[in-house]
Parts: sequence; C-alpha cells; structure tokens
Amino acid sequence: MQEVLIRSGVNFYRCFHCRLCHNGCPFAGVMEHPPNHLIRLLQLGRLEEALQSNTIWICVGCNACISFCPMAVNIPVLMDTLREMAREKGLPVKEPDVVEFHRQVLAAIRRRGRANELEIMLGYKLKKREWLNDLGLGLKMLAKQKIKLWPTSIRDPQELEPLFEGCEP
Repeated sequence: MQEVLIRSGVNFYRCFHCRLCHNGCPFAGVMEHPPNHLIRLLQLGRLEEALQSNTIWICVGCNACISFCPMAVNIPVLMDTLREMAREKGLPVKEPDVVEFHRQVLAAIRRRGRANELEIMLGYKLKKREWLNDLGLGLKMLAKQKIKLWPTSIRDPQELEPLFEGCEP
C-alpha cells in the first residue's frame, strides 16, 4: 500500500466511507466495487483484488467523486495510479473497450490539442466495427448541440508533442 500512497500522492486512509463519492459517481452502478469500496480494499491491503477490478478501468476521471468528498480524497488520481500498476504487472484489462476509447481520446488530443466528441466516437466506432448501434443517440446529441460537428484545434498542436513522448500510440 505504501507504493500506492507514494506513486499517487493520495492518502486513501483519510476516507471514512461516507459514500458521497459513490453517490456522485455516474458509473458506480456498473463498477464491481464503487469508489469507496475500492478504497476499502486498499485500506485492507487487498491490492491485487483492487488491481483486478473493472472499477479502475470504468472510472473516467470526471471528478464528481472528489467534488463530493469531504476529505478531498483524489479518487481519479488514485484510479490512474492503479491502472498504471495493473498494466505494469501485465494484468488483463477488465474493460478492453475503455482502453480503446482512451486511445481515441489521446489520438484526438494529439492531432488537434483538444478533444472533439464526434471525432472520438467515430474513431472508436470504426475501430470496434460498430458503426450504427448508437446512431439515434448521436443524432439527438447533435440536434441538441451537445456535440460539435466540426472539430477545433489549438494554434500549434505540435507544441503538445513532448507530453506524448514515451506513450504508446
């Protein structure tokens, strides 16, 4: 647990399990262990169980949990650290689709310096060969202007290239 504490910089022992993070998380319902349960696994020294959970892969880092947490436990940073540790140990990714989605997000940011939802979803759907299963939802989101049709870029996306050094494509 000391390694998790050092690498993440997050003192998960501060969590007293009020469940506010759980209540704020939009994905808690599909996680094997909601955020506070995952923290409890760490507090009990059950790192392997935490690393093999789908929870670390489902967390999208939206920060809803930390905005509710009275102890300011930075769960998204903790999840990032646990994902890194799982990958280093060669553990199987419990949610491989999430990994592909993250690749598409990073590719979009690398190309333009920003994320564009439509570009990301089209890239993801092409990779997964699931072209039309969310078409209705996508059209509704376009109609309500929840996603932009045309992507925007920063002036010089090449300035971000040092951030991507050493990252897999």
